[in-house]
Amino acid sequence: MKHLPIFWHPRFPNAATSTIVFCTIAACVPTGALGLVASIETKQAAVALNYQALHGYISYGHERFPPQSASTAGMGFYSAVWPLVDQPLSGFQIGLPGTWILPDNSDDLDIPLAPKGTLARNWKERGPTWDSVFQTLEGGLGYWRGNHFRYGPPKFSMNGTPQCYDYEVGSPGWSFFYSKEALPDNRLGVAQLSNRLLIPPDGLPFQGHPNGEILGYAWMALPFTEPTAGDPPTGDQSWTCFLNAANFKGPIAFYIPETWSKIGKLFSEPYLYGRGLDARPGVIGGGAMEVNTVPGFAAPDAHGTVYWKLPKLQFPVDAHGRAVLVQDVTYYSKATLFDNFKSWRNGGPACSGGFRTNGTWRPRLNTHTPSFDQAGRKIAGVERVFDTRIFKGNVWGLQWFTNDMSPNGVFPQYFKQDGQNIVPVAQEKVPVETKLTSQRFTLARPGSPYTSPTTGSWGQPGPKLGPFTASLADGSVVTYSWYRFVDQPSFQQYHWSAEKKAKLQALVEKLHANWPIDRDYMPPPQRGKLVALDAALIVKPPQGLEVGYVPIVTRQAAQ
Repeated sequence: MKHLPIFWHPRFPNAATSTIVFCTIAACVPTGALGLVASIETKQAAVALNYQALHGYISYGHERFPPQSASTAGMGFYSAVWPLVDQPLSGFQIGLPGTWILPDNSDDLDIPLAPKGTLARNWKERGPTWDSVFQTLEGGLGYWRGNHFRYGPPKFSMNGTPQCYDYEVGSPGWSFFYSKEALPDNRLGVAQLSNRLLIPPDGLPFQGHPNGEILGYAWMALPFTEPTAGDPPTGDQSWTCFLNAANFKGPIAFYIPETWSKIGKLFSEPYLYGRGLDARPGVIGGGAMEVNTVPGFAAPDAHGTVYWKLPKLQFPVDAHGRAVLVQDVTYYSKATLFDNFKSWRNGGPACSGGFRTNGTWRPRLNTHTPSFDQAGRKIAGVERVFDTRIFKGNVWGLQWFTNDMSPNGVFPQYFKQDGQNIVPVAQEKVPVETKLTSQRFTLARPGSPYTSPTTGSWGQPGPKLGPFTASLADGSVVTYSWYRFVDQPSFQQYHWSAEKKAKLQALVEKLHANWPIDRDYMPPPQRGKLVALDAALIVKPPQGLEVGYVPIVTRQAAQ
């Protein structure tokens, strides 16, 4: 098994040693922002706003996989949930601790996996195989620039990149916040599995005001369908998202195996057959908190020295200055759940859905001092404010130190230019003439509604009952209808036999009847309190549709 660099993320090739997504200038700087940066450097601007005010990563890694490890069929952990900013900000993106899964193509040493014409094929640094940007399973907790409905706390969202980053699939109907329009029928990829939880395109909000409570989530490869030898051949791995929250436990959705296998046929590349996440073991390495797009004000003092102001970024710290971020990192083999689930599918004993301890591996975590940059300049001195630590119990987090630049649990908010570097300074050291302390960042406003079509896969066969509405904590109203499981839009692009659909429908009906939302599936956390999802997300199936039907969101709009 080939091991990826621990601190790495596939999306942008220039971030080769980092799990963080370093945004490119074209992707992250609004029109005119580069001009603002230039005017600051020539001392022609009093106060200027720039969206490259803070980039970086706060990461953890772990020991290498044991030789011949079979723990490649799933991965899960518990991550802290808290309001990183005290108000919802416009143009702001930071991911809370997350990870990614890739198909293991370590046997390929020199043949490209990214076909010509795909977006990732342009990233020459990923050659010769492009295995790190071929397919990924991502998502997690965070704030994203594309969110339409911000409300303070973060949200949870799935995400998958089936085709070399040509597109992304974040929910049963939509991309990862890239468009208000639903994905085309042939790019839908997530099957709604839960009959108790709504999955809005803007992500799952939380109840109340979480401040360090934890959410458990795991990706498990499960055999909802049998492998096929057709064109293209398709494996039997349906990567399924499980959540463990105070008021909801269990699987919510899975990626249909054909989502990963169809790239080979689409690009007439038979070499890609059998190389996607539908068939290959998952390769996983470490995780990170992504600092991507952060607005900042900049202004020169009377001597031309530039100072910066960032939004207040806060962390949940205890009396000892410790912020616990990730715990209970666990990898799973097929003995954990896959094998029992397959036996149940084929008529064997009932499968409870609980993760067995067979084949699990809990690696020892490690970490290193994070680094940051600001509009391309290195930030120096943040390590005097806080640093990453592995705490007792194999827990990863941050340790704050006594300093005069920032209170415990608060990222430095003010900086100044010091030669080639940017260094943090206390607020009282910021010159009055910069006017920075009085600057206020623009608050986010509700975005356009997410809308689905009423034709195509959404209308044929169409819903059984609806529409219904639910008002969420993020200030949005979701509209949803109840579809028979195999009639939901994501499946309609495939011409499956009546027998295959009947078998899948019967399996899901058994799951709905036997897997409640109030018992553990993931192993419970060793410490901490579980966060609660927004209660409005949790629904009850209508009479007569208690099993075999799922609530599909068709619209999300401001209240």
